[in-house]
Amino acid sequence: MQAIYALHQSEEQDTLKESKFLQLSINQMYDLYVILLDLIVEIHAHAQEHLEISQKKILATEEDKNPSLNFVNNALLVKLSENETLQKELKRRKLKTWRLDNEYVHLIFEELRESELYKEYLAVAKPTFKEDRDFVIEFYKQIIAPNDKLYDYLEDYRLTWLDDLPVVNTTIVMRLQKIKPNSPESTVLPKLYKDEEDEQFAKDLYRRTVANTEFFDDAIKGNTPNWDQDRIAMIDRVLLHMAICEFLKFPSIPIKVTINEYLELAKEYSTPKSSIFVNGVLDRLVKQYQRDGELHKSGRGLIE
Repeated sequence: MQAIYALHQSEEQDTLKESKFLQLSINQMYDLYVILLDLIVEIHAHAQEHLEISQKKILATEEDKNPSLNFVNNALLVKLSENETLQKELKRRKLKTWRLDNEYVHLIFEELRESELYKEYLAVAKPTFKEDRDFVIEFYKQIIAPNDKLYDYLEDYRLTWLDDLPVVNTTIVMRLQKIKPNSPESTVLPKLYKDEEDEQFAKDLYRRTVANTEFFDDAIKGNTPNWDQDRIAMIDRVLLHMAICEFLKFPSIPIKVTINEYLELAKEYSTPKSSIFVNGVLDRLVKQYQRDGELHKSGRGLIE
């Protein structure tokens, strides 16, 4: 959607350039995933340093001298910190984010220390692996994921990450939930695409949508007779193009799946009334295509 929108807004209409942008932005989603995992690792390392410094203070308190070691000894955090595959991936992608901007590590650690979640966890006697894992997941969900300053930092770092953040956060939580004491290092490093077909779909949807722009515009005009075409929001036009493309060019995607997907995108990215407009146009188009025998859907789960 972003790549096609950018293409329509560009004076050059460079399809190849925007196609490369599409691939780059998808690949950079994995950068975001990796650096957020690394953020957890760096917070753990910061906690260890903080503990060592506290114990060396001249006027150390009793808490400084005999602190709870639950966080620094957290089995899941230790497992992540010792994950050589993660470190190799960071090195391969040349990501030194938190080594260069460690104030965010300190900021989030301090927020964690002040939380009831942290205090209650430190009070647990000999936590199990499950308790360690549950704590890390709640730490991520309650403190890292909704952190406004981290959000602003990521926005400044790479604008496209803001759209990726919800799915990356969800994936991190799901991956952390899967980790067990004997899980391989690869458990937290899934492939970017499910399979080659998944990767090809992104490329094909972009290419086929762009290649049929005029045809899709005519389809929209024919189903919006009372609308001034110049008044249709560009993002709505892009979403309609993509939906029509899925209707006609992707036989394995159910009609209802396509409609639901683009209604959600319209709600997220366009005007308050866009989802109603998009739904109305798509509904008329489906009826027209069914009447004319132009929908050729096949595969499992395609009963309408």
